[in-house]
Amino acid sequence: MARLTGKTAIVTGAAQGIGAVYAKALAQEGAKVCLSDILDTAPAVDAIREAGGDVIGMETDVTDMDACEAMVAETVSAFGAADIMVTNAALFAALKRRSFLEIDGDEWDKVMSINTRGVFNCVKAAAPEMKKKGYGKIINISSSTIYSGVPLMLHYVASKGAVDAMTKALARELGGDGITVNTIAPGFTMSDQIEAQRDNLEFYVNLSLNSRAVKREQMPDDLLGALIFLASPESDFVTGQAIVVDGGMIMH
Repeated sequence: MARLTGKTAIVTGAAQGIGAVYAKALAQEGAKVCLSDILDTAPAVDAIREAGGDVIGMETDVTDMDACEAMVAETVSAFGAADIMVTNAALFAALKRRSFLEIDGDEWDKVMSINTRGVFNCVKAAAPEMKKKGYGKIINISSSTIYSGVPLMLHYVASKGAVDAMTKALARELGGDGITVNTIAPGFTMSDQIEAQRDNLEFYVNLSLNSRAVKREQMPDDLLGALIFLASPESDFVTGQAIVVDGGMIMH
C-alpha cells in the first residue's frame, strides 16, 4: 500500500518547480492533493490526473487570509479532509541578489509577507480542520541559508529563519492536538526557475557545489524522501525539527 493512502494534502506554490514535484510525489504515494498557487495550476493538475492521481487546483494568494481559508474549505469539500499542509509558496528566484543596504522597505515587506506571513496564514487556516481529527502534518519549507549566512539576500534568509522559529513554536502549541510541525531546509536546488537563471546565479551554484560533501548539484527529487517521511505516519513522533537536505553543506 502507498504510504499516504487515505490522506489529503495541500501544497502551496505548486503550479511549477519544486512545489509541483512535491505535489506529484504526494499523489504517487496515494494522497489526494490540492495544488494552490497564484499562477495557473492546470498543467500540474493535468499531469497528476493523467497519472491516475486524485487532484484539484485553485488560485490562492497566501498573503490573503480569506483566500487561505477558502483553499482549505475547498479541499475539505472535495476530499473530506486536510491532513497534510506543505507551505511551499515563497519568493526567491525573482529576487535580485544585492547588499542589504540596497534592499528597500517595500521589497523587504513583500518578501516577509509571502515567505513568512504566508506560512502563518496557511497554518492558521489548516489547523482547525486538523484539530477536528486529532491528527495532522504541517511541513514548512525553510532553507539551509539560515544556517550558513549566505550573503546578498538578507530579506530571504531572514524570512526563512522566521519560518524555522515558527515551526518550533507551532510544534509546542499543536502537539497536544496530534499535529506535528516540521521543516525541510533545502540547499540550493536546481528547479526549473533556477535553471533558467543559471548564468546569473553561477556564484550560488558554485558556492553550494564546492561546500557540499556530496559533489553534485541538488535536484528537486532529492527533497522527496524527507517530504514523504514527514507526511507519513512514520514521523508521528517527530515534531519541531528541521531536516536539512543539501548534500552535506550544513552539518549540525
